[in-house]
Amino acid sequence: MGQRLVLVDGSGFIFRAFHALPPMTREDGTPVNAVFGFCNMLTRLLKEHTGTHLAVIFDAGRTTFRNAIDPRYKAHRPEPPEELIPQFALVRDATRAFAVPAIELDGFEADDLIASYAAAMKRQGGEVVIVSSDKDLMQLLGDGVSMLDPIKQTPIGPDEVMAKFGVVPGQMIEMQALMGDSVDNVPGVPGIGPKGAAQLIGEYGTLETILEAAASGAMKPSKRRDALVAHAEDARISRKLVELRCDVALPAPIADLAITPHDDAVLQAFLDAQGFKSIKARLGLNGLPRRTEAQAEAKPVAAHEPAPDAPFGPYETIDSDSALETWIAAIRAVGRVAVDTETADLNSRRTRLIGISLAIAPGRAAYIPLGHELGEQLPRARVYEALAPVLNDPAILKIFHNAKFDLHVLAGAGLPDAAPIDDTMLISYALEAGAHGHGMDELSALHLDHKPIAYDEVTGTGRNRIGFSAVPIDRATAYAAEDADVTLRLWLLLRPRLREARALALYETLERRLVPVLLGMERAGVMVDRDDLIAMSAEFARRMDEIQRDIEKLVGHAFNLGSPKQLGEILFDEMKLPGGRRTKTGAWGTDAAVLEELAEVGLELPARILDWRQLQKLKSTYADALVGEIDVEDRRVHTSFAQAIAATGRLSSNDPNLQNIPIRTAEGARIRRAFIAAPGQSLISADYSQIELRLLAHVADIPALKRSFGDGEDIHARTASEVFGVPMEGMDPLTRRRAKAINFGIIYGISAFGLARQLGIENGEAKRYIDAYFARYPEIRRYMNETREFARTHGYVTTPFGRRCYVPGIADKNPARRGYAERQAINAPLQGGAADIIKRAMVRLPAAIADAGLDARLLLQVHDELLFEAPRDQAEAVAQLAREVMQNAAALSVPLLVEAGIGPNWSDAH
Repeated sequence: MGQRLVLVDGSGFIFRAFHALPPMTREDGTPVNAVFGFCNMLTRLLKEHTGTHLAVIFDAGRTTFRNAIDPRYKAHRPEPPEELIPQFALVRDATRAFAVPAIELDGFEADDLIASYAAAMKRQGGEVVIVSSDKDLMQLLGDGVSMLDPIKQTPIGPDEVMAKFGVVPGQMIEMQALMGDSVDNVPGVPGIGPKGAAQLIGEYGTLETILEAAASGAMKPSKRRDALVAHAEDARISRKLVELRCDVALPAPIADLAITPHDDAVLQAFLDAQGFKSIKARLGLNGLPRRTEAQAEAKPVAAHEPAPDAPFGPYETIDSDSALETWIAAIRAVGRVAVDTETADLNSRRTRLIGISLAIAPGRAAYIPLGHELGEQLPRARVYEALAPVLNDPAILKIFHNAKFDLHVLAGAGLPDAAPIDDTMLISYALEAGAHGHGMDELSALHLDHKPIAYDEVTGTGRNRIGFSAVPIDRATAYAAEDADVTLRLWLLLRPRLREARALALYETLERRLVPVLLGMERAGVMVDRDDLIAMSAEFARRMDEIQRDIEKLVGHAFNLGSPKQLGEILFDEMKLPGGRRTKTGAWGTDAAVLEELAEVGLELPARILDWRQLQKLKSTYADALVGEIDVEDRRVHTSFAQAIAATGRLSSNDPNLQNIPIRTAEGARIRRAFIAAPGQSLISADYSQIELRLLAHVADIPALKRSFGDGEDIHARTASEVFGVPMEGMDPLTRRRAKAINFGIIYGISAFGLARQLGIENGEAKRYIDAYFARYPEIRRYMNETREFARTHGYVTTPFGRRCYVPGIADKNPARRGYAERQAINAPLQGGAADIIKRAMVRLPAAIADAGLDARLLLQVHDELLFEAPRDQAEAVAQLAREVMQNAAALSVPLLVEAGIGPNWSDAH
């Protein structure tokens, strides 16, 4: 046999093995499923696929020469799963234990090394077999180079490439340059997939001849030709990114890759440490009889678990040292545990921990009582000492439902933050945001057909309610351990669906990684000026009194402004105002919509009542309520961010809600002024500018808007110029305001009636504005129609980043409800896309701040704005860093713009 070099794409195989095999852990709890798959593959390779030389090639790091070509390259690729991270080093150890060279080189990808070794072996007249199924390597096939799929154990050659992609291996570079790759941020040409790329290559040949045909007019007019012209430079950059280097200086000469026998003692020691007895047997090590793979002893944990339909309970109470030690050992053996906490109240930061429940398999759960008034219980210190190593062991996955709450509680008890974690609430949310709620009881009924014990069943209700610490331990065990059991069963059921629904990256890169970020924000809180809040409350009260006196003069007598009944009688019985509508109870309706309609026709009384109500709401919700929310220890207000509420992926804020402070009113600015920086610190506000309009230009592919954003123009003046045919220079402010109302109104599906009300014009005039807008931007109408149709067909829409936003009312028979759902469907990809982008920034900012050596803290997120606190002398650097990270959080066809401000209070910084 002549020389044959076998090159294993180690980095690619690790990920494939990790996702192909179920979870496995060795005795100390370290995850090893990818290591097990790798060792099996290497064993089979050495036995069945002969060669004279062999090496496993790895990626040395994320930064390579391609980042100099395009900084966006792989910039948004998700971090590897936490359970995979400890296996990278073990796979390299396994390679060396088999006496196989493990090769990597800084600045280059494994693919470049494979290409360079293949070229070198071909120059020596030898053959090359690449063990991989990665399409990026298929450009190397032919002329003595073949591939082998390590999972399917099937060969890949030119015929297979032609059958799958419609091109020969040498044309794969052109195909990939046209297609791009969203995972690696290779831009390509929008709208061109494998079929379209193959057609273009077959007709025109190389990328340059394709681009020349598009630019010269030799190609028939089409949307595809327009895209090729508009994105020609992106395609050329893409070609540079996907073409493999064949001239890399080899880290080790080919002679050093000659196959040599492994040292039995070294390999046996490695396999023993991992618990891979079946592989030892197959290799005949230690005198063990050979066994088939089906008889392997190193089985995934799931093979030892009860069936998912195991009964719910009875559960164990852990109230002795021996029981605690048994459970800790079981957790380490399994490598994962579902955890739930029981508390004295729902204030996660300040509550007292009453007990902890654990589950390691369906039906196998237990409760550790810690703070019950009666019953046998282990000392807290003993339990904490045993649990702390489990919580921060990177080899043990901790599974929660609403992890942020439990992590606050555990931290308050002095326990370390758990890592790595999974969160079944967020898994469900990533799968089906908007389709249903994501509370544990609702998910249990939906997915497990099981109704868990209700909290009221164990604590009672009303006057008879008792604190959880007073619940007898046997009843507490039945309730609390069931919660952990349900959490684990939901994880076993829902976690695999993430990949099926293409929601894994969304969960892994955004939702799960956002948990520690939000934890840090909630712990930090934001300082408020108590005296200023009290002064504000008095100020609002004085203005309310003034307005009330004005109202009473208009009415002619005093009445209770807080009584809708009295107000309705005055408006529609006494004053005989038009437009009154009675509610189901027979009373006159006086909600905001009714008053706004009356105010818009010039009636002073409804307008003044609206002013009074707005001040009343601001006074009670902020000026008064925030005083009671101030933490007595740090003088800061600590809001709670909810991740799994909005169908679009937006965060919500509660206790207190800081996201409903008016943005463009004097009162809103007055409230923000009470949020202050700590002594020696500054607040920094960083806010995305017109992000939803930019997303509209991107997703609807509107050339005029994209050019305007790219040129940094005043987008509202440009729209006014395009729609109304007026020059931008010296534009009438009213005309610009009307264009602005249309720009933002279109995002929310505004009607002619709604625009007329907003601008104070006739319905016919408003309709002409909207018609002119769609005539100038027909792409928007197309986007709206296509989005509505997609929602009707699938029941959901998607953001540009793959988040599914379900729209339950899209097929409602009621026209009003269906119309509302259609407007939701149109807006969700834009609002949801904006939510995804700011979450991407939030996930990256803590590390960016730390890497820059800054002391800043992220405090608040309010829609498109982030608020930071930093030492005054670092404020400018933090503002600049925030702009950079936020503007680079996503690669769109329009630039993202972030405006940042600095000040001693939120109002000045905003």
